[in-house]
Amino acid sequence: MNTPELTPDREPEEPANLKFLRRLVTVLTATMIAGVLLIVALIVIRFYDVPPVLPQSLSLPDGAQAVSFTQGPDWYAVVTDDNRILIYDRITGTLKQTVTID
Repeated sequence: MNTPELTPDREPEEPANLKFLRRLVTVLTATMIAGVLLIVALIVIRFYDVPPVLPQSLSLPDGAQAVSFTQGPDWYAVVTDDNRILIYDRITGTLKQTVTID
């Protein structure tokens, strides 16, 4: 059986399957890196938004304390500690609706 001699200036040739596997791993690695960078960029773009405009002052009914706050396009709502949701008009700041939570 003849085996080629290894000399320092000549490396053995790789089998075709091994070349294919190495290229496949390289392409998949590059794809994963590009995908992670794309996801990070999309998250940054999505959450790099102008902070919401909050009302400067809010008049709650007597004895009510705010527990949470949420807002929509033309309204905002305050949940109070006495189980009520107070819905205010965003432009005028007037109370539009009161919802009692049972």
